[in-house]
Amino acid sequence: MIATKKKDGFDGQRAIVIPPKILSKYCEGHPVAKHLYITDIGYYPNALYHHRQRNQGANQHILIYCVSGNGWAKINSKKYSISTGDFILIPINTPHEYGSEESTPWTIYWMHFKGTGSAEFIEMMLNKMGDHIASISLQENRLHLFEEIYKTVERGYSTDNICYASLSLQYFLGSCCFDNNYNYLAKDEKKDSISLCINYLQKHIDKTLSLREITASVNLSASHFAAIFKKNTGFTIIEYFNHLKVQKACQYLQFTELRVNEISDRLGIDDPYYFSRMFTKIIGVSPNKYRNRKSTSTNKN
Repeated sequence: MIATKKKDGFDGQRAIVIPPKILSKYCEGHPVAKHLYITDIGYYPNALYHHRQRNQGANQHILIYCVSGNGWAKINSKKYSISTGDFILIPINTPHEYGSEESTPWTIYWMHFKGTGSAEFIEMMLNKMGDHIASISLQENRLHLFEEIYKTVERGYSTDNICYASLSLQYFLGSCCFDNNYNYLAKDEKKDSISLCINYLQKHIDKTLSLREITASVNLSASHFAAIFKKNTGFTIIEYFNHLKVQKACQYLQFTELRVNEISDRLGIDDPYYFSRMFTKIIGVSPNKYRNRKSTSTNKN
């Protein structure tokens, strides 16, 4: 039987591709985030037939962390076997190919990243690793850190979220590079009103909510909480909610065959034309153009 190569499309998969417009506005020019920031991040479980080949390399650095199963990678014509606990590092513009073993398909956490300080990070890590592949301990806290980065980006593209994800990325890469020094101390997370509000928005992403309904979820007056939310996130509550809806729409466009009006309906927006205008304003291209660009792109995990 000839194995069918797949780029993505695995049960339980998750992925976020940060739009170029957001990267340009909130990452490339930010005094903190510009040094090291995520462009793509995801998780592919039991990724049977997963395969990528980029003869000219990617325009970001790539890290793939295998937490179960097996795979392989070819970097600059050198082939590596990858097993549970291994991670591979592929520098920007480096020809490569990688894939999952058919008999024991890998489960991977992956990210693409770049920034003005990323070359120094890559050089440090490669020197420490001695090659493009290294084995690190399977620590639950490290996976929690990855999930925290993912969830931070998933919660919207505010300056605070982008900066926190950028600094957490540095910590995550450091934990891989200096595995023996890695000692994550978990802390109880205190839920504040803004976190509670964002959680409420995410749980009701398929609804049309009024400002009064949203602020009632945190038991604060609309005018008072709206001011606090804008000060802390840089967005009004409704703007933030729309960003979350558009982010979810991007995932529908990337991973499903749902039509634009069906996606609009799933996001609680009755008017698909309004949804398309909102999407275009935030992302910079229409929903259909976004989907076509993703379907033809070969430069993403």
